[in-house]
Amino acid sequence: MVPNVVLVTGVSRFVGAHLAGRLAENPAVGRVLGVDSEHPRRELSRRMGRAEFVRADIRNPLIARIISEAAVDTVVHASSNTDEMPVARAAMKEMNVLGTMRLLAACQESPHVRKLVVKSTSAVYGASSRDPAVFDEEMAPKDLPSSGYAKDAVEVEGYVRGFGRRRPDVDVTLLRFTDLIGPRIDSVLTRYFSLPLVPTVFGHDARLQLLHPEDALAVLRRAALEDLPGVFNVGADGVLMLGQAIRRAGRIPVPIPGTMVSPLAGFFRGANLASLSAEQMRFLNFGRVVDTAKLRDRFGFAPRWTTRQAFDDFVHGRELRPVIDPETVESAEREINRTITRLR
Repeated sequence: MVPNVVLVTGVSRFVGAHLAGRLAENPAVGRVLGVDSEHPRRELSRRMGRAEFVRADIRNPLIARIISEAAVDTVVHASSNTDEMPVARAAMKEMNVLGTMRLLAACQESPHVRKLVVKSTSAVYGASSRDPAVFDEEMAPKDLPSSGYAKDAVEVEGYVRGFGRRRPDVDVTLLRFTDLIGPRIDSVLTRYFSLPLVPTVFGHDARLQLLHPEDALAVLRRAALEDLPGVFNVGADGVLMLGQAIRRAGRIPVPIPGTMVSPLAGFFRGANLASLSAEQMRFLNFGRVVDTAKLRDRFGFAPRWTTRQAFDDFVHGRELRPVIDPETVESAEREINRTITRLR
């Protein structure tokens, strides 16, 4: 059933603003409210179209009044902090976890709410050398995330499950997205691949499964407009090895010993070049791939962009130029290979 009143959180950022605008384009949707504690930039405001902006902090109990007075029947929670520049850990946790708790409490109190869509992350599976080749929705992580946004996401999902038990009349859709990458996405990963010298862990070449933002928006829109409860992995087809991705971006990989990972992560955070937390460095060490069969079979969605196509769109859209001419790199690689062959 098409919703009458939709509330979308996180509209000061790319996904939230664009989603609110696309939902507002549907004439069958009566009203779309876009909520955030910060006013969206001018470009994002235009993307919101006829969606109404409501300046409110979901950590404030006022959110319950907004949901109740507007008779919101569908809530899309897209405001989890995954893409921003480094912020104080306490502030991030408060927004991610406390904000979600307040929002869920408001939904629980309202008799109008009939659907909840939550934008989560595949980071809840963690990253470990003991991981399976592919995670499906029923699998538990081998090592629970111990820090950062991934740990917050695990807690958030726990609260969402609790809400589902308390309000079985509400359809709950939880979407575990792989990392978004595209020309207009500013995230930890896009900043990482924009570095001229990209640190990697010596001896490891992680498998990366990515997602184009257009596919992410299409999935969220479908979840909001149709009745599709459940937990779904959302990722593009195919994988890229970390080394392949670095070469496709024209960057220079800098392998470092595992013992140097933590000090260098601190350096990059301090230099404001890339907010690489310990958990994110583990991901870039081991990688992560999820099974999307349930997304195709039960949710009825197949991403249009493969992992490789999404990454190439990011590279071309950002107009990343090779740090060193590719022919020079290839020539050097050939010479190194010949030298290794002679030494054997």
